[in-house]
Amino acid sequence: MSIVDKVKQMLGQHSDKAREGVEKAGDKIDERTGGKYSDKIDKAQDKAGEQIDRNAEGGGQQGGRQQGGHHEGG
Repeated sequence: MSIVDKVKQMLGQHSDKAREGVEKAGDKIDERTGGKYSDKIDKAQDKAGEQIDRNAEGGGQQGGRQQGGHHEGG
C-alpha cells in the first residue's frame, strides 16, 4: 500500500476531522493573504471536501485496479 493509499484510507475513516482541517487551513490562508484569494481558497476547500466525501463513501479504501500501459491506437 502506497503512502497515498494510506492517506486516503485515513481520510476516509476520519472524514469529519479531515473536513474540519481543510476548513481551518483554508481560513488561515485566507486570513494571511488578506482575503485576496478568497474565491480560489473556497473552491479548493470545496474540491478537497468532495474528495474526502468520496473516500468516506468507500470506507476510505479504493478497490480499483491499476490499468496497464496498453492502449489502442498509434
